[in-house]
Amino acid sequence: MIADRVPYVPITERPRLTWPGGARVAVWVVPNVEHYEYLPNQVRSRNPWPRMPHPDILGYGLRDYGNRVGLWRMAELTDALGIPCTLSLNIANWEHYPEIFEASEARGWDVMCHGIYNTQYHWSLPEDEERAIIADCVETYHRFTGRRLAGWFSPAATFTENTPDLVAEAGITYYCDWYHDDQPTPIRVRNGSLITIPYQMDINDAMVWRHHIEAGDFATMIIDHFDTLWREGADQGRVVCIALHPFIMGQPHRIRALERALAHIVAHDGVWLATGSEIADWYLSQIGDAT
Repeated sequence: MIADRVPYVPITERPRLTWPGGARVAVWVVPNVEHYEYLPNQVRSRNPWPRMPHPDILGYGLRDYGNRVGLWRMAELTDALGIPCTLSLNIANWEHYPEIFEASEARGWDVMCHGIYNTQYHWSLPEDEERAIIADCVETYHRFTGRRLAGWFSPAATFTENTPDLVAEAGITYYCDWYHDDQPTPIRVRNGSLITIPYQMDINDAMVWRHHIEAGDFATMIIDHFDTLWREGADQGRVVCIALHPFIMGQPHRIRALERALAHIVAHDGVWLATGSEIADWYLSQIGDAT
């Protein structure tokens, strides 16, 4: 399937990708700004709150901490370091928390849509139902901002074989459900065009948190990941993605570790601090979307 969607080309044999100003790496920081339903319906493939019986106050309350406190602490840090953010946004979050919408717009944060709720999975969705959900997200984003939605990452990393085709059909430019490269890549779709941008499941606080890896070790992972791609970027441009969740790295006992890692990055030359839309637009202007 992946060979059909993204033809294999070793990174050593591709045209050289360069970033604005000759930067070695494009760095995008992606806080997942989510909303989890308090009493979600049972989904086809998985119970959204496996702790029984519902409501799962522990699970819900921890995640809501991110919207109430963690996001604001994280925003203070990225503001201080001059880092633009791309929100991986459950679009219903802005309906529930208009203050987050206002803060997003005031800071010029970019958005890739992360579905409606993080408790409404796309696994096994019929094509027409998934198409309608994506269309609803596109319309909701436009209603809030007056702008076109540029990016898509399916809720809770759940998607179907049809998702790339439906995302392209909806006029979205870039897609983050696949984790297969250190550069953007064109992806074949039924109609129109689409590219992928590297999103991270390794440099992702939710993944390491589930394996009981604490904040200091995660900061070291970010730094080591960045240092490798920064070095390689002297010959062939790379993308550094740092995937965050305000309810995790926005905690008071973790935020200083995140500060250490991000400060390391911004102290380097040859770094383009970018948004998802900026990376996609630059890549398309340099390489194009031909597959």
